[in-house]
Amino acid sequence: MIDPSSSEEETDEEGVEEPHRHHHHSQRAAKGQDVGGSFAGGPNNTFGITPGQLAGHGNSNLGVGGNGAGAASSTAATSWGGGGGGGGGASNSLDVPQSSGSLPSRSVSPGLGPDGGTSTSTTATLPAHSPSLNSSHRSGSLPRPLSPSPSLSSDKNEQDFQEREEEERKRRLQLYVFVSRCVAYPFNAKQPTDMTKRQLKVTKQQLESLQQRFQSFLKGETPILADEAFHNAVQSYTELFLRSDRVLHAVTAGGLSSQDFRDVFRLSVERRVRSLPDIDGLSKETVLTSWMVKFDAIFKGVGEDDSRRPGGGPRSQQQQQAQLNQTLHSELALSKEQLYDLFQQILGVKKFEHQLLFNALQLDSSDEQAAAIRRELDGRLQKVAEMEKNRKLMPRFVLKEMEVLYIEELKSSINLLMANLESLPVSKGSADSRYGLQRFKRYNVSGKRRSSLLRSQGSLSRLDQDGPDGESTLSKMDIVLSFTLEVIIMEVKGLKSLAPNRIVYCTMEVEGGEKLQTDQAEASKPMWDTQGDFTTTHPLPQVKMKLFAEAEGMFALEDKELGRIVLRPTPLASKFPEWHKMEVPKNATDKDLRIKIACRMDKPLNMKHCGYLYAWGKGVWKKWKKRYYVLVQVSQYTFAMCSYKEKKTEPSEMFQLDGYTVDYIEAASANLMVGMASDLDGGRFFFNAVKEGDSVVFAADDEAESHLWVMALYRATGQSHKPAPPLTPSGKSSTIAKIQGDTDRARKHGMEEYISADPVKFDHSLLFKLVQTLTLDFRLNDPFASLGWFSPGQIFVLDEYCARYGVRGCYRHLYYLADLLYRAERGTMIDPTLIHYSFAFCASHVHGNRHSDGDVLAPARPDGVGTVTHEEKDKFQEIKERLRVRLEYQITNFRSCFPFGRPEGALKATLSLMERVLMKDIMTPVPAEEVRAVIKKCLENAALINYNKLASEAKVEDDLSGEQPGVPPMKKLEDLIHLAELCVDLLQQNEEHYAEAFAWFSDLLVEHAEIFWSFFAVDMDAVLAEQLPDTWDSFPLFQILNDYLRMDDNLKNGRFHQHLRDTFAPQVVRYVDLMESSIAQSIHKGFEKEKWEIKGNGCSTSEDLFWKLDALQSFIHDLHWPDAEFARHLEQRLKLMACDMIESCIQRTENAFQQWLKKGVTFNSTDYVLPAELCAMVNVVLDAKQQSFKLCAVDGVDVHQYHTKIDELIERTSSTMSQGVVSRLLSVLESVISKLARYDEGSILGSILSFTYKQNVSGSGRDLGQSYVNFTRNSMDQIRSKVNDELWILNLFDAWYAAQIQMLGTWLADRMNHSLHPYQCTCLAHIVKKLYTDFELQGVIEENLNSRLYQTVSTRMQTEEATCALTMGMSGYNEMGGEEEAESRPKVKISETSQSSTGSAGMGSTSSLDPATYVNKISNVTTQVVGRMGNVFGKGLGGLGGKLGGGPSSWF
Repeated sequence: MIDPSSSEEETDEEGVEEPHRHHHHSQRAAKGQDVGGSFAGGPNNTFGITPGQLAGHGNSNLGVGGNGAGAASSTAATSWGGGGGGGGGASNSLDVPQSSGSLPSRSVSPGLGPDGGTSTSTTATLPAHSPSLNSSHRSGSLPRPLSPSPSLSSDKNEQDFQEREEEERKRRLQLYVFVSRCVAYPFNAKQPTDMTKRQLKVTKQQLESLQQRFQSFLKGETPILADEAFHNAVQSYTELFLRSDRVLHAVTAGGLSSQDFRDVFRLSVERRVRSLPDIDGLSKETVLTSWMVKFDAIFKGVGEDDSRRPGGGPRSQQQQQAQLNQTLHSELALSKEQLYDLFQQILGVKKFEHQLLFNALQLDSSDEQAAAIRRELDGRLQKVAEMEKNRKLMPRFVLKEMEVLYIEELKSSINLLMANLESLPVSKGSADSRYGLQRFKRYNVSGKRRSSLLRSQGSLSRLDQDGPDGESTLSKMDIVLSFTLEVIIMEVKGLKSLAPNRIVYCTMEVEGGEKLQTDQAEASKPMWDTQGDFTTTHPLPQVKMKLFAEAEGMFALEDKELGRIVLRPTPLASKFPEWHKMEVPKNATDKDLRIKIACRMDKPLNMKHCGYLYAWGKGVWKKWKKRYYVLVQVSQYTFAMCSYKEKKTEPSEMFQLDGYTVDYIEAASANLMVGMASDLDGGRFFFNAVKEGDSVVFAADDEAESHLWVMALYRATGQSHKPAPPLTPSGKSSTIAKIQGDTDRARKHGMEEYISADPVKFDHSLLFKLVQTLTLDFRLNDPFASLGWFSPGQIFVLDEYCARYGVRGCYRHLYYLADLLYRAERGTMIDPTLIHYSFAFCASHVHGNRHSDGDVLAPARPDGVGTVTHEEKDKFQEIKERLRVRLEYQITNFRSCFPFGRPEGALKATLSLMERVLMKDIMTPVPAEEVRAVIKKCLENAALINYNKLASEAKVEDDLSGEQPGVPPMKKLEDLIHLAELCVDLLQQNEEHYAEAFAWFSDLLVEHAEIFWSFFAVDMDAVLAEQLPDTWDSFPLFQILNDYLRMDDNLKNGRFHQHLRDTFAPQVVRYVDLMESSIAQSIHKGFEKEKWEIKGNGCSTSEDLFWKLDALQSFIHDLHWPDAEFARHLEQRLKLMACDMIESCIQRTENAFQQWLKKGVTFNSTDYVLPAELCAMVNVVLDAKQQSFKLCAVDGVDVHQYHTKIDELIERTSSTMSQGVVSRLLSVLESVISKLARYDEGSILGSILSFTYKQNVSGSGRDLGQSYVNFTRNSMDQIRSKVNDELWILNLFDAWYAAQIQMLGTWLADRMNHSLHPYQCTCLAHIVKKLYTDFELQGVIEENLNSRLYQTVSTRMQTEEATCALTMGMSGYNEMGGEEEAESRPKVKISETSQSSTGSAGMGSTSSLDPATYVNKISNVTTQVVGRMGNVFGKGLGGLGGKLGGGPSSWF
């Protein structure tokens, strides 16, 4: 840009007082302070109220936290909220409450504590008589008495802390018991395999390392080769992304993964690569792939020393990789051992505690776990029955009618658990048996209910059984057992009578099966390793084996049997090889044959125990005797005790265990039950199975065997009472002690209460809240960018816990929402899609999905739960409000909450969630105007927040606030320009990363940008008002803003764009006015002082003029003025200005040219040289012709006819100058021929000069001709070296040449009747000859050179030369310089040659020839000489000789 004041006279500058800032800026600052107080404070105080204050509200027990208590303590003490944060440990969650007003009161009642939750001292130990979380009996907060001394107060606090810590440890151990049971025997949930794989998150240390790596690449310290384009892309990525504070905040929040870093770079370089020009043979996809490979190399630190890598110091790389691999497995399906280990870390359970619980709970026994589940379900059924009788135990519902529905839902959920348990395969085909699902459909039918038994002795008896008709009785056909036997014959001993080389072998068979044979062996080494596999349905099979010796005789029909043995294996028999004595024939020699056999009989899945027992019953086994019994599981809820005989597939007798209770009894009690006065014959250790109206007595010979039977029956009956073996006076036997060892060890370490705790007595909603909170904390602290999503293993265990222990789905998701919101409010990045899922579930539950059922609209809720409690509804409204405020905060701060659009799709999901939150219910859509109003408000606040941040960064706020006095206006303007660049970058990033998310609200995003620019306009106006008048340093600001705005279709000609145009339009007009005045002055002053020295394409003044005009037009064009009409006005004005200025320049140049022509009018000597000043003036005009098209036309089109006007002027001036130069040059020729006129015939002076000529006093005419030729040559060289336009030079030479020939022709025509004097002839002949050759060398075309006038002149000169030669004689003519060639031509004699002469032509004397012959000879000689010179010139001048000697008609 040109400063128009640069060419004007300097003026004195007066100090300008700095004006006050515009009042709009004050309003903006006040507004910024207001909004900043609500939003800029960050997530730590978003809502203006602490979680403790929310929790302390007495109207609801669903508040967040409790007086600053930690996560764990608030979990048990409150039913809702995210109190506790990310501590996850007991030390963080059991801090002393900060409130000095009260402490939690301890009460043995199941009421609520001061936080609104259940009392911490009794939650995990006393039964919760109501599943409701909001009991009507609350314990109010009692004021704490003042401590008499600081020491007693501190001791009391320490004691309370230790108590809470111990309670927390117990709570977590109890919770781990329930969780471990879910892991050990899941029957409701499966580990999901379709969850999105989470990437490893980038930590703050890794971010610093990445910054160093990319900086090293930019410095050239890495071996990675890259071109300039990739280097620029990496530099932009490093400055804009890696060093961004928003990225650092997101990394600290754990929300960015390495994939996010890669995606941001990929999207950036894709735009760059698309903008690059196409290269033949190299596709842009190839370039992009190559760039991404290089990026990955930089990102991973290729070529970097191990010591410089993160964590590469103390620990080895192998250890890091092993730990990383172990962590990566958490995203996959986990085994039970991995799940145990995972929740040990989550709940803080030590390894030895897990081992004690694992052994005591028999977590590896599926039978024990299935039995525990059946007992739990039985307890829940009885609790439902109790709740049905006492409605006060129910929670408060929004509708009274929901109480009946609640009972039905509880029963339905229990039925579903039973069905899930029943569906687990026990044996092949058992899931489809008739004892499966249909048995449990009777819980919802109405009818007479049986009174439940006391849980101390009750078993899993059905509540709805009305009698024998209601039961499905098992038949013997339903009992199907399948056994697999493996028999291995290894060795035989006692073969002494057989020859050592005799061949022996064995056979084996199972009753009713095929017969197998071993390999052959010699009698000296009767050893085999042959296995026989059999399948049988006999619980007491017989395995027959025989030993044979191969017959020796040829005619022997059968081999000889040496011995046989029959085995009766059972699943409990030893699996190790044993020696057995074989039965031999009577006549056998070897009586003591022994065989080593390993026989293994596998127990089928549906066979729980087997063995020999004594039994007696009323309906079965009415005779006391020993039988073989098998406990068979037909389905998960159906067991049968069966007795079998040998070789029988079906049981001989059986009874179904439904409703029975098993326990140990004394021998005396057994005798009484059987009805015998004396001791029973057989059996030492007794137990029985009792049912109303029936009982069966069993006895075993071994105490351990009896204990195993009792435990198996205990698991089968599902009874709640666990039988305890009677103690002998000497204490427990060693076998019992061994079996009870795990339980004793657990009891020793205080685990008994956790193991024997009844799950029905616990409020699992609170326990689940604790485990979910701790799991979430653990998940957010692991190496993955989870954004709150649980891993597959975690979600599996939580699902199983909720299903097994009856945690309501709405409670679960409300807990989850509270936890997620609590952490999001404290800076952790949470996926809004995850919040949306939970919120939608809760909204559907609270409001219900209305569906048409005929003519009635009935509410349908997720999970089939139709009841809604007051607590759920109130808490949902509270969370809904919190969520709305949080979403408004995130939308307002979308740049910091979702930096560079990361996580991908999060902002779009946030907007979708906001629309869902604003809905009044689940079916009625929220009006679009309401959603738009909320988002509009958020974006308005976002504009202010974003602008204030940029203004602070650019220090504009400091410049305008007055806190730093003395800031010069120029410094303020520089800061404002920097702020404008930042604003443009910010809005470009918004368009690039956030426009897609705001696609449905694109007009609001445009309005956001307008508001943003309105804040900038306030500061811009204030800064521009302080600038000195007629200063143009603010135009770069306009260019930056206008270049951005005009390319944005939404902001183009918008409010700020119009304001920008209106602000700078007067400055542009003023600038053009001053520039016009400045250029006009520079023309006037410049041409007055112009020395007309050649500079550039003209003179100094013209060069300065054309540069200023071009710079001014380029500057105005580069402004890209947004108003088309004003832009056309500026363009027309600048073109008119250029036309006027060029016209003035040409006129002044022409005037100067005419003055210079007049200076040397009297000097016409051949020594005259054309002045360089005249050439400079010609150049000025010619340069004006070149510049006028660009300066006066519009894009090559003469729209305003300015170029036509100026071009006509230039043509006239150029023609005038050309004529002036020609006339000035012709004056010299005119002077020469005036000298020649003195030799004319008939004049007195001519006679005198003729005399002097003959006396050789005045010299020859050739000297004068040569001087003129030198003049023409010098003039042509001067013109060609000084004038820039070749075309103008050629036209000038054409005109000059024609004028010279015309002047010579006229002069000769005036002397037509007189012969020329030899002086005249010699001079003119030399001039005419040289003019032709010299002008031909300068480029004048042949047509103009050899014109008709020239031919006339050349003919006349030939004649005159011949005449002079005849009158003066050849020698005389040559001596006077008549011809150039004569001086160098040898003197020859010309003589006639006879035709008859045979010799060569001889040279005769010139005196012997007559005049006519002499003239002809002279003409021939001249032609020959000129022809020879033409050949010489033709070699050097490109064919000039052909023109010089081109035929007899030519003068030469």
